[in-house]
Amino acid sequence: MLPLIRKGTVALGVAASLIALPGTAEADTDWTPDLSVIDSDDVNVRHDGHALRLRDTRSGPAALDGAVASGQLLLAPKDLPEPVNRVSAQVTGDATVEVRAHLGGTEWTEWHPAGEVLPAPSRRIQVRVVLSAAPGGASPAVSSVRLTGERVAQRRSAAAAAQTYRIYATREGLVGGTTANGHVITSRDHFVALPSRRGLSAKNAGEYSVRVCTTSGSRCEYAPVWDVGPWNTRDDYWNPSSVRQMWTNLPQGKPEAQAAYQDGYNGGKDEFGRTVANPAGIDLADGTFWDGLRLTDNAWVNVTYLWTGSGPKGVVRTAGAPLNVRSSASTSAGIVGLAANYANVVIECHVRGETVTGTYGTSNLWNRIGPGHYVADVYLYTGSDDPVAPAC
Repeated sequence: MLPLIRKGTVALGVAASLIALPGTAEADTDWTPDLSVIDSDDVNVRHDGHALRLRDTRSGPAALDGAVASGQLLLAPKDLPEPVNRVSAQVTGDATVEVRAHLGGTEWTEWHPAGEVLPAPSRRIQVRVVLSAAPGGASPAVSSVRLTGERVAQRRSAAAAAQTYRIYATREGLVGGTTANGHVITSRDHFVALPSRRGLSAKNAGEYSVRVCTTSGSRCEYAPVWDVGPWNTRDDYWNPSSVRQMWTNLPQGKPEAQAAYQDGYNGGKDEFGRTVANPAGIDLADGTFWDGLRLTDNAWVNVTYLWTGSGPKGVVRTAGAPLNVRSSASTSAGIVGLAANYANVVIECHVRGETVTGTYGTSNLWNRIGPGHYVADVYLYTGSDDPVAPAC
């Protein structure tokens, strides 16, 4: 069991590289990261003393079924003396450099290619270096990366509700495989895969999480995004065409695989030239598929991309098993789904209900995290023992 801990302290289990801790700002906004430091946040990369390389050119995200070999070096967040909203990269070698900005708490912008204007300025920036190769081919090598942050003019984004789309879901399975963020898949696991690294959470974290519901709405699961796939790796279809990384002539909310399968888009093929055999835009781990949604076969589901909306959030923290989502603020109320450990959920409002003892003490405070979906506050890290949203 996890020890009881007050919410004013650091959330247990959230990756240390994601916690906004105070630090000493650097002298300027130019820096050259050390590519030789490999730790548990990094996936399928090694440093040979001269350059960063793939550790295994036969290994890639489990959900992509061997279509590409890839790995990533996730650098520690960088504290800068002033807010920046664009980070450019000079790379010696062959790699993709991606950047995100910290928004406070456990919230970050999506990942963006270096050089793009980020959605919001921030003094805390995180960078990752992604290596990709043909399966079994030669590994790319990167000897250095120099980064430069700057503040440029940008259009202010209005607050919005999280995007929801009807998407075809497949079961990932692949127990024992490794996801794009380095998680080794276990039996009846709880996470999802999306076909873009822009919404890929760090290992044992859930800054990018989704709510997946059956089309009837009878069952839902809140789960972190831990893998990349199915079919594609640059298809952030939940974004508008002005932001979408590839396939920008498709409607927002329509995955490329769906268009390829149903309409013959791109000759019926994915970005790797494979013939698309189903319209899937999300993969569900076995536990999410069988236990969260109680599916028995691949199906259309309603997916809400929780990080695309605004509002207070909490991180689900249990001893490991998913948290039951109830129809009201009581442990005797009907179970309408699950919230996976590490999932970041939006707190719509709060109520007072049954007193419960959990990860963060004892309280009668409950939070509504979706329509008719309630969880006890003592299982959410919100940064406060008090309500963080208005009363329902």
